[in-house]
Amino acid sequence: MKTKVTGVILYPLFSEYELMVALSVLKQGEHPIKTIGITSEAIRGESDLTCITDTTIYDVDINTLDSLLFPGCMDISTLFDNEDLIDFIRRCALNNRNLIIAAISSSPFLLAKAGLLENRKYTVGIYEEQRKEIGIFNEENYCNDLVVQDGNILTARGRGFIEFGKRFGQLLKLDFDSNWYYG
Repeated sequence: MKTKVTGVILYPLFSEYELMVALSVLKQGEHPIKTIGITSEAIRGESDLTCITDTTIYDVDINTLDSLLFPGCMDISTLFDNEDLIDFIRRCALNNRNLIIAAISSSPFLLAKAGLLENRKYTVGIYEEQRKEIGIFNEENYCNDLVVQDGNILTARGRGFIEFGKRFGQLLKLDFDSNWYYG
């Protein structure tokens, strides 16, 4: 049986720092990753880090995934109309009901648009007025905490990236030293 992997979803202007602790935890826990782009082109993050992904949302074998990791995005509105990405998220969630899905900062928008947050507690780095204007968030389930877990879905606001990374590792039942992330 092949080892399952974490799919790290990348899109233009993704927030590099929001992924760093989660990626470190995955490395410590010897859990493989596969970077997945919304395009096969090089993807530049918000700090100008350019990444060539391993595969795309069109080509990845979703049966190999045990988890998805979504960074925030400097301008999430660039993804508002990306139905291919939303369809990919839905297909992954339907394919594996136990799939661990972790989204930080503005990226819980993608989960909300895919319908995954409708009956779940969540947090997001988007202000209430903006959430209401966007119109896809269930405000009754919003939590003001930095990190919120509801079943297999983990959401966080951007400044909660350390706790987010550690909780992601715990959800995957990885062996890692959480003391690395405090100094």
